[in-house]
Amino acid sequence: MATVEKMPMLQEGYEKLNADLKRLKAERPTIVDAIEEARAHGDLSENAEYHAAKERQGQIEASISDIEDKLSRAQVIDPKELSGDKVVFGATVTLLDEDDKPATYQIVGQTEADAKGGRISYNSLLGRALIGRKVDEEVEVTVPAGDRWYSVSKIEFI
Repeated sequence: MATVEKMPMLQEGYEKLNADLKRLKAERPTIVDAIEEARAHGDLSENAEYHAAKERQGQIEASISDIEDKLSRAQVIDPKELSGDKVVFGATVTLLDEDDKPATYQIVGQTEADAKGGRISYNSLLGRALIGRKVDEEVEVTVPAGDRWYSVSKIEFI
């Protein structure tokens, strides 16, 4: 029997996926109207409007299916309810690089990741390297730009 893999995410990520789903479902009638209008123009084999509308319809349906799958497997985690001395999903981690420059990241789900915004996926190279680490532990990560070393300076659950 196959098991369904849970998809951890923060409440904010869950709400964003729900909003995206509602927006895509609201777009469905517009696409159907565009297909009907393009169909009325006659020969479908050379009708670019028709083909573009059908392609958009396929993209929307695929996105809806993908989002519904993620929402059905969602495991919403509130970092404020977590505690401990190890890096886990939802933790906000302050790292010091080789030059003692601090960088702060929150460990989030794949759909919520935004490295420039200080959010990295638990599944990313750095995220995987950080999970289970404690304060003052060193982390070595091999990224496309080369090897990087960090020291875990602080772990917060905010």
